[in-house]
Amino acid sequence: GGVPPAIDLVLGATAGCLACVLTNPLEVVKTRLQLQGELQPPGTYPRPYRGVLRAGGAVCRADGLRGLQKGLAAGLLYQGLMNGVRFYCYSCAEDAGWTRYPGGTVAAGAVAGAVGAFVGSPAYLVKTHLQAQTLSAMAVGHQHNHENISRAFESIYKQHGVAGLWRGVTGAVPRVAVGSAAQLATFASAKDWVCERQWFGEGSWAAVLAGGMVSGVAVAVTMTPFDVVSTRLYNQPVDADGTGKLYRGFLDCILQISSKEGLLGLYKGIGAVYLRLGPHTVLSLFFWDELRKM
Repeated sequence: GGVPPAIDLVLGATAGCLACVLTNPLEVVKTRLQLQGELQPPGTYPRPYRGVLRAGGAVCRADGLRGLQKGLAAGLLYQGLMNGVRFYCYSCAEDAGWTRYPGGTVAAGAVAGAVGAFVGSPAYLVKTHLQAQTLSAMAVGHQHNHENISRAFESIYKQHGVAGLWRGVTGAVPRVAVGSAAQLATFASAKDWVCERQWFGEGSWAAVLAGGMVSGVAVAVTMTPFDVVSTRLYNQPVDADGTGKLYRGFLDCILQISSKEGLLGLYKGIGAVYLRLGPHTVLSLFFWDELRKM
């Protein structure tokens, strides 16, 4: 829309943060569901979190209503960094004319997402740690016990240096690359598909939301396994030298989850992933579009 990429960086960051405030509760629920029963066969572990709605209730009982916004500051930082860089890179690809080639939109979305994920990785690391923390009776996954976002960054840096802040990035880059490519490739076509069937009027809020929810199916199915792996790599305990105690890396994490938890273990939390994706896609793209017009 004639907006310079540098402006798109600011607008994309703002749009991502506005969407994050409204969808962060689902991110908390998703994190707990994905860490529940880590590396244990199905049916052999207690399940304090069952389904999206009951998991949300469990979070409220353990941490109060404020618990649904755990890790919000880190989430805002991550969305600002990741989406700012992502929209900036995508805007540069548009200006260069790369998106006009066959498959250009998918490739540009994937590259933009990968770069954004790398830049925002430290914030996602801290966000995952903070969202996993809860009372011992309801705890799932390793508990890092950070007091707040600043103490979390300080603790990780003191123990493992700068490299420690990018621990788990090998799971984050493919996660966002796949999700970004699928989102940017399917959102517009899904919205048009809904309008063609005259379910909603073209250009209406309902059509945009429905398009986002239809697109969300494709994104959730393709991205959830990467999302689970990313959450596990970020949250796992580490040795003094920063080596993970549970997983050696991205492929090892996939193999361990699928062998010990079954293939469905890679789809833990898919309900929360899907319910978050539609609104987050619509809100972030809507805010971005409206801010561009302004």
